[in-house]
Amino acid sequence: MSSSSPKVIRRSDPTRVEIEWSDGKTSVFTPAQLRGLCPCAQCVSETTGVRMIDPASVPADLRQSDLALVGNYAITMWFSDGHHTGIYTFEYLRENDPTGQ
Repeated sequence: MSSSSPKVIRRSDPTRVEIEWSDGKTSVFTPAQLRGLCPCAQCVSETTGVRMIDPASVPADLRQSDLALVGNYAITMWFSDGHHTGIYTFEYLRENDPTGQ
């Protein structure tokens, strides 16, 4: 099991997503952080790889709902701004851990 394998994914409220990794480390994301990291084609140009949404423009009070697994490799969710097309792989989430773990 790699360090980017989640042991537990918690969405205890609409303002945070907590992931406990198989190596014992924990990542906590706010919806604004996740929305700013969105890797979908609407947020990141498929041809240039340039981020098309400025993470600083994401409202801090954004909420998320309907968090769901995508296969055994990712999660997806709906945001209160209507966005819902991002698929966040576990590896991508671990690489972008806001605590730098």
